Amino acid sequence: MDTTNNTVTPNVVGLPAAVNDGYMFTATQDWFSFNIEAWRKLFPHVSSLHPRALEIGSWEGRSAVFLLNELCGSSGSMTCIDHFDLFQTVAGRERHKKVLHNLKLTGRTSRVMCSFSVPALMTLLEEEIAVRVTEPGYDWIYIDGSHRADDTFLDAELVWRLARQGAVVIFDDYNWDKEPEDSIHHPKRGIDAFMLLHQNEFDVLSSPTQYQKILRKTTQMRIGFLVNGVEASNTHSSTAFGYDIHIALVVDSSFAMPAAVAISSAMKHTPGRMTFYILDLCLSVEDRNRLSQLVAERDEVTIVFLPMPNTHPLSAKEAVWAKLSVLEVVPVERVLYLDADILVRSNLRPLWETDLQGKPLGAVIDIGHPMGHAGVEHGEYFNAGVLLFDLAKARTMVPQLLTLADGMMNSEYKDQDVLNVQFRGQWFVLDPVWNAQGLGTYANSHSAERAALDLDNMRGSPVIVHFTGPVSPSVAQVLNPFVQPYTAKPWGYAGAPGHPFAEEWWNALEQTPWQGYRNSEEYAHHRTASRERVLEAAAGALKARTSF
Repeated sequence: MDTTNNTVTPNVVGLPAAVNDGYMFTATQDWFSFNIEAWRKLFPHVSSLHPRALEIGSWEGRSAVFLLNELCGSSGSMTCIDHFDLFQTVAGRERHKKVLHNLKLTGRTSRVMCSFSVPALMTLLEEEIAVRVTEPGYDWIYIDGSHRADDTFLDAELVWRLARQGAVVIFDDYNWDKEPEDSIHHPKRGIDAFMLLHQNEFDVLSSPTQYQKILRKTTQMRIGFLVNGVEASNTHSSTAFGYDIHIALVVDSSFAMPAAVAISSAMKHTPGRMTFYILDLCLSVEDRNRLSQLVAERDEVTIVFLPMPNTHPLSAKEAVWAKLSVLEVVPVERVLYLDADILVRSNLRPLWETDLQGKPLGAVIDIGHPMGHAGVEHGEYFNAGVLLFDLAKARTMVPQLLTLADGMMNSEYKDQDVLNVQFRGQWFVLDPVWNAQGLGTYANSHSAERAALDLDNMRGSPVIVHFTGPVSPSVAQVLNPFVQPYTAKPWGYAGAPGHPFAEEWWNALEQTPWQGYRNSEEYAHHRTASRERVLEAAAGALKARTSF
């Protein structure tokens, strides 16, 4: 092909007639104009007031000029990446000259990076992560560089990190006919591999027979690394360093439904990568499937079901003791343990990033028994419903913990008592907003020990609400005149009277696979059956006390 023929192209689409004549395009090398109408139909997908476009493989700048004039306008910008034969050939130097000339004629903001795509994209990634004022990322990305499948895949991986949520990403030559589709020299293999890896992160905007493959990104932008000298606070350092949030729950079938609320509400308020480790206490297949559905549409969140080891010394005990096994079976170095009866109302990352100051455990004071109870030594006593573990440190105490548990099977608060005894003086005190207990009930009742706590934020704007109390309170608990309202869980037969967030819990349940449970026959039957069992137990106790 004659790349030195500076043919003037009249009536270039997208250019004002008054300035059209000055563009330098080779008429016999127009591999873009047939895409114009299809591209125009994609413009409504770009909502940015200042569109930023990026392309790999600019040649003489036809597509770049079109985008500058019709998409970017006076407030947007265009970045072009092309190696121009590294200026080692006459043709490469000529193309570079034409690109600079053509972009300048638009009068728009543009930039030409004379480099192969990988080093240029790495430079852009470094620059974008350092942006402090302008929002980083691109709204429109066109990949038309190397035809090799591996090169195309690598270009796609790098630009995906630069693509904003909602960005239009166009792969050229998807249905190219110059090489076999399955050849390493055809971009289709690389594009298909990229799409398989990133499934559920985009919508396909092109038809199967269209020459180009066009995607619209549906996930948030993720750069994935930091640059020396850039303030971590400006770049979400935790995500960049790969410090994902690990959350552990212990769940059996009776608590599968509330666990779904805990997981769903945590996901709703906490962006970024999370893994939920569920210590599985004989969940049914249906329960496991329902819990798995919670993360089906969010690729950055995963659920891992961990079986309780059959040989474990606590495996034959009550389910409440399984919490202690989290220290052994969760395969990470730091974990946030959550009881299933919680509701998350805000971002968990500040809790996750808490500096435990060398302690193996972070926890919240127990609001009901701030200084413990008669069954344990007097002193600061934490609630075990929300626990932030440094597992690297906590695991060293497992042998002592298991021995202690074996001797405290009859302790009033079981696992919570054992943990408090084991970690006495070795736990970091977390703000009560991270485990708001007894709201609307005993948290409002006066006691000397409770009066010493600052509970205003916990009552007004808790981040994690913990629905303490039994699922099915006894008759004695319901009728106790000294503890009113009584504590109970929203989904139990008696509900959670007086609790300010009970209705919010039910609303959160509607966002899970248990949607509609509140008005179901199953729930009505459960309430009736539970109430009858409680009344029968009360009648039996009364009879035992009054028999002669």
